[in-house]
Amino acid sequence: MARFELKLPKMGESVAEATITNWLKEVGDRIEADEAVLEIATDKVDSEVPSEVSGILVEQLFGKDDLVQVGQTIAIIETESGELVSIVKEEAAPEAVAEVTKTVDAAKESVAAPVDFSDSEKFLSPLVKNIAKEEGVSVAELTAISGTGKEGRVTKNDILDYVKNRASQPTAVAASVAEVQKPVAAPVAQKAAPVSVSGGDEIIEMDRMRKLIAGYMVASVQTSAHVQSFIEVDVTNIVKWREKNKNAFEKREGEKLTYTPIFMEAVAKAIKDFPGMNISVDGDYIIKKKNINLGMAASLPNGNLIVPVIKNADQLNLVGMAKAVNDLGGRAKAGKLKPDDTQGGTYTVTNVGTFGSVFGTPILNQPQVGILALGAIRKMPAVIETRDGDFIGIRQKMFLSHSYDHRVVDGALGGSFVKRVAEYLEAFDVNRDV
Repeated sequence: MARFELKLPKMGESVAEATITNWLKEVGDRIEADEAVLEIATDKVDSEVPSEVSGILVEQLFGKDDLVQVGQTIAIIETESGELVSIVKEEAAPEAVAEVTKTVDAAKESVAAPVDFSDSEKFLSPLVKNIAKEEGVSVAELTAISGTGKEGRVTKNDILDYVKNRASQPTAVAASVAEVQKPVAAPVAQKAAPVSVSGGDEIIEMDRMRKLIAGYMVASVQTSAHVQSFIEVDVTNIVKWREKNKNAFEKREGEKLTYTPIFMEAVAKAIKDFPGMNISVDGDYIIKKKNINLGMAASLPNGNLIVPVIKNADQLNLVGMAKAVNDLGGRAKAGKLKPDDTQGGTYTVTNVGTFGSVFGTPILNQPQVGILALGAIRKMPAVIETRDGDFIGIRQKMFLSHSYDHRVVDGALGGSFVKRVAEYLEAFDVNRDV
């Protein structure tokens, strides 16, 4: 039998770690190739980790809510071949590869010369046993370590912390003495669950994503001085053009033509005109972003919102923008977004009109300094100016609501930017080819 080391895969350039939220397979379960073994979460996206081989899950090296680094071994799967199996992705970061290589070498030594820890009453993983062997940690010492893993299991970090603390002592410390010397953790104050006064109220704890969103929103308001500018836009030409071209577009491109890519195109053009909106703040410094990466708020299956990012949006034509919008929106609804899909945004657009809102005052997606809310498109009576005089007509109109960080964006810039977006939309060519 071979032992395959299932590792936390690389999830994007800026993602270095993830939290285990749920094990989909338990020790002893049969796993097929490409079948999901566990669920993980970064600070914004939940995803699954599939197995690259078929076999039996024989060990879980981390428990629920444990934080794992990219490249770390998280489970052991027994396959039917005859040697230790370890797969390292070529795109893994160099430091992750080095860590993986070290782990694999240690595991191979463990297989070649197994150490007898049968006297221990605790379940000990091969990695923990191997570290104990190399550091000269006895079975008695291992038994005395309070594990932080599932069911009190000793994890890699537990034994490394123990070795580090032991090394700082002038002499070797016996297991019993080490246990006595351990500082007693201060009790964690837990907020009591609210009690229904009437007895008929339902009390529901927020899920992990909602807790994160709540934290982000409060932190954003506390960080930035939010200011809003509003402008009404006549999008009659856009509505007419879309109605005329949407069926042919879908037939030719295999993609639906919504209003969102049209609005995104206008925003990207306006940002090129006003690069002061494409910045972030780091303390007393302003960082001017080279790329225009537009975030678009989208709904998740559980009703929460997430902001996937269209990278280099200013370099896309309308067809490319439509494909990017549909791809990210579709994968968001299906819960298939990858962590890297939500990274690197420099400006965000949210369509509050989807829910019937005429306009809104969105909260900044930190560390960005601007976010644009698109209101519902409505038929409105409007004054139309002509050479023969003014008259009243029916026009398709909407509001743009621009929230910006008044620490670094003054009203002149914030107002001029949203006005330029409106100008691009109102100047849309009804005879445009797509």
